[in-house]
Amino acid sequence: MTPAPLAARLTVPSGPLFFPVTAYGPDGSLDLDVYRTHVRQGVEAGAAAVFACCGTGEFHALTPEEFQDCVRAAVEATAGRVPVVAGAGYGTALAVRYARLAQDAGADGLLAMPPYLVVAGQEGLLRHYRELAAATALPVIVYQRDNAVFTPGTVVALARTEGIIGLKDGLGDMDLMQRIVSAVRTEVPGDFLYFNGLPTAELTGLAYKGIGVTLYSSAVFCFAPEIALAFHKAFTTGDDVTVNRLVDGFYRPFVELRAQGRGYAVSLVKAGVRQAGLDVGEVRPPLHEPSEDHVKQLVRLVERGYALLDAESGAGSGAGAGGVRHGGAGVDSEFEESV
Repeated sequence: MTPAPLAARLTVPSGPLFFPVTAYGPDGSLDLDVYRTHVRQGVEAGAAAVFACCGTGEFHALTPEEFQDCVRAAVEATAGRVPVVAGAGYGTALAVRYARLAQDAGADGLLAMPPYLVVAGQEGLLRHYRELAAATALPVIVYQRDNAVFTPGTVVALARTEGIIGLKDGLGDMDLMQRIVSAVRTEVPGDFLYFNGLPTAELTGLAYKGIGVTLYSSAVFCFAPEIALAFHKAFTTGDDVTVNRLVDGFYRPFVELRAQGRGYAVSLVKAGVRQAGLDVGEVRPPLHEPSEDHVKQLVRLVERGYALLDAESGAGSGAGAGGVRHGGAGVDSEFEESV
């Protein structure tokens, strides 16, 4: 796939952008059958794209061989229905290696994770991403977060680089993002994609929308697809009443629960997938599992989210990906006090 078709397919997505967790068996090894099921259920539930082996997919914990096997499995499971974007990261040499493995596995694009450990200057960061973009024919989305934070001028240079089609922001500095969007709009003709990449991006969706950023990653889609789909529909159609109802009743409490443990942006999501009925195993170290009490709070919160949907529709029934459903128990009035 050339950069233009991928960018076009991501510009106005039909559903949430899906970041699947990576499935492990009881012995800790990859479980590709379960992984394919997870990806397939997400696509069937309405995902517009699959971002395989990225942050939620524990890119950091995979060997190159495991990474390629997972990307290939995701490509097989999607069967061309939606694009597959794979993570790539670490230092430049390893990032290039992962990019080529992803290309060989059939991926449609790359999400370029921050370089490993070092805090580099703008010149070095620009060289890193340019070398990565030149290494394969795959279009690249650059991920801004942690030790990869860019000036507006650097993003202008990235946008001018052949093969780089967008920026995913995991930093959350709205002043910086506004200046980036303005600079690229002024200096670079054509479309450049922006993604809200904060953990639980739905919480800040309206803020990003105010500066023209409407694409976002949805970790909630992994374990509560109906909630994520309802939010996406309301968000893309301008139904701010429903957006705020879901933010107030589900997403804000979920973010507050997620903040109770380090690494919960991954491990709590993975626990949610298990609670939804698909045994994807535990996270690999150095991440750790959420506490039993936090998992119980998550279950109650998901029930609450589905109850909000039932109250909205009056239907009282429905199913998530694969027919799994959490709702029907009503709103837990004690939840706010438990997080």
